[in-house]
Amino acid sequence: MKRTLGELAALLQGEVKGPADLPIEGIAALEEAGPREISFVTQKRFARLVSRSQAGAFIVAPELADLPRPLIIVPHPYLAYARVAALFAPARRRWPGVSEQACLGRELTLGRDVSIAPLVFIGDRVRLDDGVTVMPGCYLGDEVHLGAGTLIYPNVTILERCRLGRNCIVHSGTVIGADGFGFIPTPAGNEKIPQLGTVVIEDEVEIGANCTIDRGALGETRVGRGVKIDNLVHLAHNVAVGEHSLLVAQVGVSGSTKLGQRVILAGQVGVVGHLELGDGVRVGAKSGVAHSVPAGQDVSGIPAFPQRQWLQSMAILPKLSDLYRRLKRLEQQVAELAAPPDKEPES
Repeated sequence: MKRTLGELAALLQGEVKGPADLPIEGIAALEEAGPREISFVTQKRFARLVSRSQAGAFIVAPELADLPRPLIIVPHPYLAYARVAALFAPARRRWPGVSEQACLGRELTLGRDVSIAPLVFIGDRVRLDDGVTVMPGCYLGDEVHLGAGTLIYPNVTILERCRLGRNCIVHSGTVIGADGFGFIPTPAGNEKIPQLGTVVIEDEVEIGANCTIDRGALGETRVGRGVKIDNLVHLAHNVAVGEHSLLVAQVGVSGSTKLGQRVILAGQVGVVGHLELGDGVRVGAKSGVAHSVPAGQDVSGIPAFPQRQWLQSMAILPKLSDLYRRLKRLEQQVAELAAPPDKEPES
């Protein structure tokens, strides 16, 4: 695919600096780009690398508009990069139609242009809407419903009665709809609680590799529209994740916890069950959330508490050994001052 610099600028609603007819055939990093490729600079500290780059043009922010190279100037270079990368991305390979090597259940409902690759197993009464892609090795249980344009990468398991919305992406190794972790201790052992609910994934959700989203014990586990989930994330039974939230790698959310809209859980955050995190809450990496958090708060630590206080505490932490020694000296001095004299003073 070829585009001119002017065409890309129009797509990005940016300003062109340089020849608008400059041909662009791809996008690459600063160190790797060639004369017919465009690159990008997201931070001013990387501007020094432009002089050494062979790229034909650059996507930059307004503060870098004086660089002596062909440019597209936009308010958000990183967003512009993502859109240009999508434009030049190679078309995803799809199996043409339904493979004869797929195992298909009864009463299967297929929309237009559905792709089902070899070695896919699909249960009974499954519905796949227009443009769905199911790659090799996937398992779709009975009564699963995948919305239009949804892409399922190889070796994904979606168990019975789970529903995914439009334009979702599920990466390899993920399991949706496994039983939640529900057991009652008894003298004879741990008795299983049947997990009778389901999982509902709303539109435009992306789920990374090797994630596990458990079905509700009763009712549903729900992931809201536009949520993006990194690799190795676990959502327990009856969790609800609000729209456009971000869950980074190795996050674990315990049962029946509710996350508001645009919540961000950084890597390795753990959240106790039956809590509520309000809209816009952000939790720092490796934190443990043991209490509900009001909307708009930033928290960190184990247990998590307000970010500003956590930063102050972390600044003190390296000084604790010195503070301890000083405190012990002060205690000793106070003890010496408080001690009774050895004898009465002479008159």
